[in-house]
Amino acid sequence: MPQAEHQPVLLDAALAALEPRESGICVDATYGRGGHSRAILGVLGAGGRLVAIDQDPDAAADAEALAARDPRLTFVRGSFRELRAHIEALGLLGRVDALLFDLGVSSPQFDVGARGFSFRHDGPLDMRMDPDAGAPVSDWLHRASHGEIASVIKRLGDEPFAGRIASAIVAARAETPVATTRRLAELVVAAVPARVSAGKRIHPATRTFQALRMHVNDELGALDAALDATLDVLAPGGRLAVISFHSLEDRRVKRFMRTQARPAPPPVPMAAAPDPALRLQGRPVRAGADEAGANPRARSAIMRVAERTGAPRVSA
Repeated sequence: MPQAEHQPVLLDAALAALEPRESGICVDATYGRGGHSRAILGVLGAGGRLVAIDQDPDAAADAEALAARDPRLTFVRGSFRELRAHIEALGLLGRVDALLFDLGVSSPQFDVGARGFSFRHDGPLDMRMDPDAGAPVSDWLHRASHGEIASVIKRLGDEPFAGRIASAIVAARAETPVATTRRLAELVVAAVPARVSAGKRIHPATRTFQALRMHVNDELGALDAALDATLDVLAPGGRLAVISFHSLEDRRVKRFMRTQARPAPPPVPMAAAPDPALRLQGRPVRAGADEAGANPRARSAIMRVAERTGAPRVSA
């Protein structure tokens, strides 16, 4: 099946927020299919540099092909969880002028059934961003308790029928492992009352698949680690832009930026409070009606932007 063309979300807004300089050092921590990276390269001059990071093998193939044509691009295969180590290895710690995160799953990943992200294409129930690391979600579903499965689906998917779905999975695996996306989707559809799913815009399995994907990749843990590393990676005056698609992600980004934008307590009473580590830049940005209409993925997107100061981090 041909893949749908990937449309980068909030592209113009991200470029405006990051303000990449012609000779700047930029990082795209979530290369995906390179939409944002190509736009940044279009702004950089001959002396500029872009570092792109991604753990997905298909993203790596695309990025490496682009890097072979454009020496300004350096690609790193890995997770943004290790952002600090990746940038330190390149000798760029504290020198980055613009840093972008576009969280979640890129559209082409949903179109490849073998990756196991989508209930619309049958394939192995995998869901790993990096298929060379860890174990597929089917393995976890086979050994996890009813309570663990229900907790993950409820907490990460905000699924009101998490308990019923977990019961269906546990009952089904007693006969045969739940090993394909189609089988899992069928179990979820059967567990969710028809009166609830009737007329809904989203498929009944949407929340469950999202929750299991976030769990098997520890997406929230990786985000927390990456956000903390941004304070070491960015140069004073460097811009950070984070595009998220899930309220759990956005709340973490919001909390991190607000915490680091608060002045630290003064070292002694009556002394002037030190400057904060970040300065918030404008209000959160959402896609306009035209972009949301043309690209459904943009409907839930929200971008937050901050600028690094020269001050040390604020202890949370």
